[in-house]
Order: sequence, then structure tokens, then C-alpha cells
Amino acid sequence: MSLRRLVGIIHPRVAVMLHDLAMAALAWWLAKLLRYTLRPQDTIQFLWFEFPVVLLAQGLIFRWTGLYKGVWRFASLPDLWNILRASVLGSAAIWLLLSMFNRLDGVPRSMLLLYPMVLTMALGLPRLAYRYWKDSRSGMMGQQSSARRVLILGADRAGELLSRDLHCSGGYQVVGFIDDRAALRGASINGYPVLGHFAQLPEIAREAAVEMLLIALPGATINEMRRVVALCDATDLPYRTVPKLDDVVAGRAQLSEIKEVAIEDLLGRDAVELDWTAIRETIGGRRVLVTGGGGSIGSELCRQVARLGAQSLVVVDHSEYNLYQITRELRTSYPELLLEGVLASCCDSVLMRKVLAEARPQVVFHAAAYKHVPLLQHQLRAAFLNNVLGTRTMADLSREAGVECFVLISTDKAVNPTSVMGACKRIAEIWCQNLNAHADTRYITVRFGNVLDSAGSVVPLFRQQIRNGGPVTVTHPEVSRYFMTIPEACQLILQAASLGKGGEIFALDMGEPMKIRDLAEQMIRLAGKKPGSEVPIVFTGLRSGEKLFEELFHPLEEYSATTHAKIFLAQHRQVSWELLQATMHKAADMVATDNDEELRRCVSSMLPSFRWSETPQPDNVVSIRRHETGEK
Repeated sequence: MSLRRLVGIIHPRVAVMLHDLAMAALAWWLAKLLRYTLRPQDTIQFLWFEFPVVLLAQGLIFRWTGLYKGVWRFASLPDLWNILRASVLGSAAIWLLLSMFNRLDGVPRSMLLLYPMVLTMALGLPRLAYRYWKDSRSGMMGQQSSARRVLILGADRAGELLSRDLHCSGGYQVVGFIDDRAALRGASINGYPVLGHFAQLPEIAREAAVEMLLIALPGATINEMRRVVALCDATDLPYRTVPKLDDVVAGRAQLSEIKEVAIEDLLGRDAVELDWTAIRETIGGRRVLVTGGGGSIGSELCRQVARLGAQSLVVVDHSEYNLYQITRELRTSYPELLLEGVLASCCDSVLMRKVLAEARPQVVFHAAAYKHVPLLQHQLRAAFLNNVLGTRTMADLSREAGVECFVLISTDKAVNPTSVMGACKRIAEIWCQNLNAHADTRYITVRFGNVLDSAGSVVPLFRQQIRNGGPVTVTHPEVSRYFMTIPEACQLILQAASLGKGGEIFALDMGEPMKIRDLAEQMIRLAGKKPGSEVPIVFTGLRSGEKLFEELFHPLEEYSATTHAKIFLAQHRQVSWELLQATMHKAADMVATDNDEELRRCVSSMLPSFRWSETPQPDNVVSIRRHETGEK
């Protein structure tokens, strides 16, 4: 059998163990030789049992300290520290055993210091040499395969880790870093220079013949990220980024992973501080029910409710596939959670009464609703049945079942509604607001605007249109909307639920509105294409029921701040409870008989300011800014 074949048969771990034992024997011999070299007048001697004792004691210590869990390819300072620890402990073990054999006769006391020093070098140097050889070999192979020249934006911990991983991968050649910190001017990280600051990016990228930009700023604020992306756009080079710090901490990503810059990285907002103690008191250990639990908002609410330690969770959805997806995910992620999925419509009062009676939820989040404005504009009966009567059914049955808190998820389109969808959501708000005075259940309404990447929203539509090469369709050059990420919206919903005493309408601070045209252009650039020339943008005109600007408060809803900076409170507008009940009962009869004309009259009686129109009326829109400044 050839030597090469024999080496191939031996397991790498066995080979490493044999190497380390051989190094232990060699270190003992060298340490003793060094000791007698320093004292030439003494006679060197080796006893027959010395080496067996050394190999036995040191081998057991190697195994006990877990030295063979480390991989030579990635040997680093923690591995060297473990080697030093194993050497010192091994020296003490050898010392103890030899004392039992012959009371250290013929073994100088200085061996206790010399041996671990020699052994540490004998074990550490081969490991470091092997890593250096593998890294150099990877670098040479990368250069031979025409590695892509990359510039790393950000010279902090994330950039350092990224440069190290890229060097080992061989597919990229790091030319350097850029960073705004003055202390790093002229510095070198992992052998790569810091070439300048962010404002110099286009010039540095051109002079260094960079082929790709890598943004290593996981802790950057939204404004900082927008600035860096704008600079990257100016270079006309492709760029990627590392995950956000929140994703790394949550275990959803690794710090050195590379991904495309998503529109959420630029339109989201900086993390908000939440009163998690109050939120956990509202959710933790409670029985919770979520309607529309398979939708974009509902499914994220379910995840956060499960994460907060709810005692049980009932998920209601009328989509079989959506219900299957979220219940499967929750059972995998939270196996200890008492979970039940119910395939049902909230309009089914018989089934929902049974579900509430059996589950006995303490908190209900009502997220089930139709939300597509243009589609519902010509579907009044369907919109009223689901968004109004479905809400009334859940609200009434929650009172009957003794639910402590009922949270209605509403929308900014319910303010001064110009669409059927907004009108129906506003009537649902009115019902819950006024029902609160006639029930022990606390009814709370939470309003917010568009949610990034939710099902049926503009972001996935634009993404698909860009993927198809365009055109990207925008209704109007000046149309703008408020945007919020799904997790942030759900966290603020939970916070509002902890603040509410009953009967309130909470509006979430949506930040600054963004023009949809700017959103389309940014998404096109993120896809590596140029707006207009490579992917055209077409303006189709406002559709029936759409506004140019959205509002979060009605002019008559004087709003005030709450204890949370991102949540505002709208003042309650009282209506006649008897009249509201009678009109709602009549509207339900019109839905049952499919009498659209009478149903329209019912809606008009509940919302006198609502105007039925097939054409958009942007002039009637009042922005939230006007309310904030007190302008008339």
C-alpha cells in the first residue's frame, strides 16, 4: 500500500492527534535538551517511563480541553489560547504523575516552565503556517480566476469580517475601504488600505478600477443609508450590502452575508423605542385571537404575539393557503405555543361564536379586511359585508364572549374617505368607538398608512414590472403615500393596544410621505437599471376613489400626543347609538337582499360628508401637515 493511499485512509482528526502527540514528545525532549544546554555541567538523562507518561497525560488533556474541535484552516487567537491552556494543564498533569512514579528524580523543576512554552510553539506554529498557506493559495487561485475588484464601504467590524471572508472565498479582490472617520485616514485593515471618505467614492472607484461596491454599514440609520446609496448610484457600479444589525442580532442573517439593497433599507425608518414591559403585560401569558392572520399584517402580528409568550393563539383566515402557511411556520418556530388555525370568514357569526366560546380569548386583533381600493370601488356589497359587517360581528361577539381588549386594524384611507374601501373602514371605526360605551370590552382602533411589501401593495407590483422590463405604472406625478415596514407597524399596534383604555383611535406616526414616482425611480435603480431609458415610467391618472395625499386625522378629530412619541390619539366623535344601530341593521338587510342602491343610502346616512363619485377629487384632500400647523 502506497504512502499516499495510507494518508488518504487516515481520518484528518486522527492525523491531527498523532501530530500533536508527536509534538508533545518532541517538546519534552527539546525542553529537557534546552535545560541541560543552559547547565552543561549537569548530565542529561531520560528515564524509560517519561515519554509514556508525557503522551498519556498530554493526550488526555488535549481531549479534555477540546483542542480538536478547532479547524486548522481557520486557526486564530482563541485556538492559540486553547493550546496554551492545554500546554500548561498538561505540564501540571505530567508533573503530578512523575511525582507519583519517582518523586521527579531526574526531572528538573525548570521543566515545568520550559515544556509548556516549547509545546505551545510546537502546536501553534504549524496551525498558523497551514492557515497562511491556505489563505495564500486561495488568494492566488482568486487572482488566477480574475477575481472581481471590490471596494468596501465602512471600515468597522462588519467591513473587517467581510474583507476576511472575501479573501478566503477567492472570488473577489478587495482593493480597500472607505470610511468617514478621521482616525482611520491612512490606516490599513487586514492589509487593505483605507482610501478616503464617502464623498470621494466616485473618484476612488474610478481610480482604483473598482467593479463592485459592498456596503458594510449594518448599524447605519436610514438617512445615512440613503446618502451612501445615492453615492453608489453616482458611480454606475453594481452594489450590495450586509444585513441590518437587527437581523444579525435576531439570528436571521450573518454579519458578513452579502445581499442586494432592498427598498425597505431606504424607506423604513430608524428603530423606535417601545415599552416592551407594557406590551408583554398585554400579551404575555394571555389568550389571543387574530383575524386575517394569514395576511401581511395579520401574520406578522401572529409572529410577534407568539414571540411575546402568549399562552394560546387562534389564527382565523378565510384563505386556506395563507392559513396553512402561517400555522405551519408558527408550529415550527414556537412548538410550545397552544395554536389553533380556523378556516373561516369573520362574517360567519355561527362559527365565530363557537370559536370565541371555546378559545375564550382575552385579546382580539381584527386584521381581516378587503383593502384594494380600485377593486372595491365597484364592489360596495362585498366591501361592506367584509369590512363593516365582519367587524361588527367580531366586535359584538367579543363583547358577548367577555373579551378584555378588541383592537381594530384600520387605515388612513378612513379619514375623509373618497373611496368605498375607506368609507367602509370608517364605518367600522364608528361602530367600535361607540360600542365601547356599551360594553366591558375595551375597543381600540389603530390607523396607519401603506405597509411596505404587503400583499397587493405597490412595491411588489413595481418589482414585477421592473423584472418584466417595464413600463412601471404610476397614477400621477405628484401622488404620495406614507410608508411603514410590516414589523414596525405591528410593533406599534401592540404598543397602542397596551396604551388604550377603550374608545380611542390611535394613529401611527408614518414619518414623511414619499412620492410614488420617487419610489419607482429608486426601485429601478436598485435593480441596476436606469429610470426612463431602460425602464420607462408611465403615468396612468388617478383612479376612482384615490387621493393625491393621504391623511391620518380628520379636521374635526383634534389629536393629541400619547406617552409614545410615534403614536397619536384622535378625539372621539360621538354619534347616536340608537340611530347607528338602526342604520346598521338596515344596511345588513340591504346586503342580504343585494340592494346596492339602498345600501349606498345607508352609507351616506352614516357618512354625510362622503361623496359618491366615479372621478377622483384631489382638491378635497387636506394633508396631515395642515392639521399640524393649524393652517386653514
